[in-house]
Amino acid sequence: MTPCLFCRMIKKEIPSRIVYEDDDALAFEDINPQAPVHMIVVPKKHIDSLSSLTQTDKDLMGSLFLIVNSLAKTRNLTPTGFRTVINTGPDGGQTVHHLHVHLLGGRQMTWPPG
Repeated sequence: MTPCLFCRMIKKEIPSRIVYEDDDALAFEDINPQAPVHMIVVPKKHIDSLSSLTQTDKDLMGSLFLIVNSLAKTRNLTPTGFRTVINTGPDGGQTVHHLHVHLLGGRQMTWPPG
């Protein structure tokens, strides 16, 4: 079985524009940005989707959102706001089956999103 796209990026088999990395997570610029700021934060542990989380993942998920918050502050998004998105499953628009958080900002977001 071929590793997923994000697992390959974590292993540096596929290049990405990394904006943050630690032992548990990687964050990079989206290759098809939907806003002036569009980053993706992924856990290095492969988790298929939000619906695959277990109790043992709660600290990891907390860390992911702290990273998102830190990146939003770094990009000066916190004064006016930003959007986080986790697509889950086919009806939720998930196309890469590795849990990831989109961080979008730098423009007014609309609702409903799509």
